[in-house]
Amino acid sequence: MDILDLFYKGGPAMWPLLVLSILSLSVIFERLWFWLRMLTQEKQIVDRILDAAQDNWEVAADIARLASHQPVGRFLYAPLRFAKTDAETFRLALEATAEDELAGMRRGEKLLEAVIALAPLLGLLGTVLGLIRALRSIRIGDLGTESTAGVTTGIGESLIATATGLIVAIISLAFYRLFQSFVVNQVKVFRKAGNEMELLYRQSPPDFSNRTSAIVPENFTPPRKPGKTRFSEPPEPPNAPN
Repeated sequence: MDILDLFYKGGPAMWPLLVLSILSLSVIFERLWFWLRMLTQEKQIVDRILDAAQDNWEVAADIARLASHQPVGRFLYAPLRFAKTDAETFRLALEATAEDELAGMRRGEKLLEAVIALAPLLGLLGTVLGLIRALRSIRIGDLGTESTAGVTTGIGESLIATATGLIVAIISLAFYRLFQSFVVNQVKVFRKAGNEMELLYRQSPPDFSNRTSAIVPENFTPPRKPGKTRFSEPPEPPNAPN
């Protein structure tokens, strides 16, 4: 019995289960690729930034800026973007960025939660519909005869939907717990890296006021929109006759 035969014998509930399985697999593969790229480069990025911060904050800021394609790089670069900071601003920048990055790491969890909850229910619904269809053909006078042999087969086929729903839910739950463990571990990594960077900051606060980078100066005035001037009326020419 091939997969297509099982699919068609599972009944109409197999179609929404197929959609849920495709959505779940797409999230699983996307998250696996995300975590694979992140975990293989994270420790190296943190070590390079913290080692550079012990000697030169500008070098550390440049390394963090170049590593901003990674969550931990954006996290450590957040307080280094400002020309002047105090200890409280430094901590707030780290905490705010950590919340945003951790929220991004949980992307797709709601979809997996929905699949875990819906897949067994859809499988059970398919089984109930199959049982109703199989038992509807039973007549009292046919009990114990050969005519009821097909009913047993129909009941067995109706359980295919339940088995499929359970398989989809179990696979989704396994990867859901795996991704949650990764997020919990990232909380520890971010907290440790942030604390070490804050200690370095308190020992020798950086001063980026003379750094040549894309920092907006305090007295910067944005350009005016075209077509608007500060004069309500056009000024008189300097040599206008009396």
